[in-house]
Amino acid sequence: MASTYSFDIVSDFDRQELVNAVDQVIRDLKSRYDLKDTQTTVELGEEKITIGTDSEFTLEAVHNILREKAAKRNLSQKIFDFGKVESASGNRVRQEITLKKGISQDIAKQISKLIRDEFKKVQASIQGDAVRVSAKAKDDLQTVIQRLKQEDYPVALQFTNYR
Repeated sequence: MASTYSFDIVSDFDRQELVNAVDQVIRDLKSRYDLKDTQTTVELGEEKITIGTDSEFTLEAVHNILREKAAKRNLSQKIFDFGKVESASGNRVRQEITLKKGISQDIAKQISKLIRDEFKKVQASIQGDAVRVSAKAKDDLQTVIQRLKQEDYPVALQFTNYR
């Protein structure tokens, strides 16, 4: 029996679910009457999604479709970092949406400070873009998870490697 238990706090998303959501967005664009003739393009790269369309109105419609499809696939809205809208050639607009992955040092420090201040029997350590939380009792770890779910951080948090 292990003397201490631990889990990791990470910020990640399921890449395959994102690929499926973007594919659904592209299918919707081809079938929706109001978006059919806009020649809208949605390209998924490694770390960003690029949208090209003919107006800011259709760009907003594509945002709504993307958010809806991502939500149906249990992807957090917090993974999307919408960049500024740029003018492209031929009276078109383009926007890059950066996909957020990993916990920044500032947020990791906030999380570990919250754990240190509120839970005396629990230790938190920052390890790269994740935070490892350990304690002698599993109940303490469950309490930490519940407390962190109440907070609203600018990144989506997942709790992995629970052992």
